[in-house]
Amino acid sequence: MSLGYKLLVVFIAFCTILAVVIFVAFRERKRGRTLAEDDIAGQQAQDARVMAVIFSAIFGGMALTLIVSYLVFFS
Repeated sequence: MSLGYKLLVVFIAFCTILAVVIFVAFRERKRGRTLAEDDIAGQQAQDARVMAVIFSAIFGGMALTLIVSYLVFFS
């Protein structure tokens, strides 16, 4: 498998991570509109879910960075 194909796979993985984060953020925003204004616990739980997805995506992005550097410099 050539370097171009390997990097294409990594790019597709990056786009998948990005799509998941966007999907979850918009889903939680839609759910947030149904919450009552005085439901503080529900709003905090919603924020926690969004932040968990965002931070897990950050770690996924870091892993993809390591994979790309390995592919470019050691292939």
